[in-house]
Amino acid sequence: MSKPRKRFALLAIAALAISGALAACSPSGSDSDSTDGSGDTIKIGLLLPETKTARYEAFDRPLFEDKITSLGNYEVVYANAAQDADKQLQQAESALTEGIKVLVLDPVDGTAAVTIVEAAAAQDVPVIAYDRFIKSDKVSYYISFDNEKVGVLQATALVDKLKADGTTTGLIMINGSPTDANAADFKKAAHSVIDPSGIPILAEFDTPDWSPDKAQEWAAGQVTQFGTEMSGVYAANDGTAGGAIAAMKAAGTDPWPPVTGQDAELAGIQRIVAGDQFMTVYKAIKLQAELAAEVAHQLAQGKTPEPDTTVQDIPSTLLTPVVVTVDNIQETVIDDGFWTVDQICTADYADACAAAGLQ
Repeated sequence: MSKPRKRFALLAIAALAISGALAACSPSGSDSDSTDGSGDTIKIGLLLPETKTARYEAFDRPLFEDKITSLGNYEVVYANAAQDADKQLQQAESALTEGIKVLVLDPVDGTAAVTIVEAAAAQDVPVIAYDRFIKSDKVSYYISFDNEKVGVLQATALVDKLKADGTTTGLIMINGSPTDANAADFKKAAHSVIDPSGIPILAEFDTPDWSPDKAQEWAAGQVTQFGTEMSGVYAANDGTAGGAIAAMKAAGTDPWPPVTGQDAELAGIQRIVAGDQFMTVYKAIKLQAELAAEVAHQLAQGKTPEPDTTVQDIPSTLLTPVVVTVDNIQETVIDDGFWTVDQICTADYADACAAAGLQ
């Protein structure tokens, strides 16, 4: 008999914690009556920041929409800003004009988004800061992952790998967008591990718009400059990791350095199976999106959700990220239903999947 698979216990714990907190502030009976009193549908705004990261259109949007519409008679007013802060401001103004009752906002630029929050507050529309932090005391709730924990997990995995392999000549850091508050947290936390490790940081780059193309262009220059001295690559997410990997493949890099990532994108998982990427950080987007829908539902009903914590005095829930390597793909993203074996193990990855025990 094969040993039972781990069913991602931390997700179950998180789900119980979330359901408990939400149940504590949900009255019996009438909470499912999601109309404005006249029988009309209640509109909820959902503004996402960009399409270069696969998760937003593939997971966040459909998961949120499915959950909120299951809770009652809701209509989602949706827009994606394609990494344009001015466009997102226009989208927010349009959503407010349409009469949304709650705004779920994942900002392109956390500072610029304060204007959106203030405009919403002026119309008594609560704002949920989703995934990325917005520094405004008018934000009603913040839902994300422990971003500093993400950076620590990435950097610890990389440093431990380099030391275990005896390849500590130096690494490069490809950070996230300078306009994303979360990217600053990842970077700060990664430095807290790398700086005292004794492994030199050869060069560092803040990637505009989280663009894989810009990451690739910069990484190509570092490969030329440092050659085999570059023994590791800290990449803040799977998109920038993909850019760095493309640059190193084009240059014929050998020996191959370990590369970090984040988001457990399908391409990132496939690169891990193939040995091109060392690790990623899996964040249970289903929990995050569905929690945002639950909180939006409660705010639309005039209820006050009970937070797990506060971040800069804003009621918050911070979910737990998890490291994924080739050794635990099955127990994490597959067992959790994030990706299936068939999705990962296409013909190009069949042999690598077999070697990794993914069949």
